[in-house]
Amino acid sequence: MTNDTLKKPLPNEEEQRDFYQKLRYKIHNWVESKDGKGSKFLKYVLFAPDFFHLLMKMMLDSRINSKSKSMIGAGILYFFAPVDLLPEVLVGPAGFADDVVVAVYIVNSLLNKYPKEIVASHWAGDEDLLMVVSRLASTGNKWASRLPAGKMVKRFLK
Repeated sequence: MTNDTLKKPLPNEEEQRDFYQKLRYKIHNWVESKDGKGSKFLKYVLFAPDFFHLLMKMMLDSRINSKSKSMIGAGILYFFAPVDLLPEVLVGPAGFADDVVVAVYIVNSLLNKYPKEIVASHWAGDEDLLMVVSRLASTGNKWASRLPAGKMVKRFLK
């Protein structure tokens, strides 16, 4: 991702809602399929809609500073990026695994910077946010640090 990508405006509320609903629908159908049930990416993909929602809500939170919002924006754009480590066009919903890894990396960084109550107040998932992040971060942080968005996050944290 280039700096030009970060300057693009975020999708409007309707586009966000449409993307979220399409994402949930795709993932639900994939999870029910034979490919989804046997996928090694299942534990990541299931959380894609929830992490997308969390990033969008945090972007609108006035308690989050602009430097952190730049990092959040990079994560949101990664969900929309047609070309990434696991392109959804080629691998289907399993391609959202890398998007979740980037989101977990960002959320984990935000949890280290802000009170957990601020971040958790936007979480729409069924499980406890801290438990989800802890479980996914152990394997995901190593992977995310190698992705372009993960490198951008590191740059913003300096």
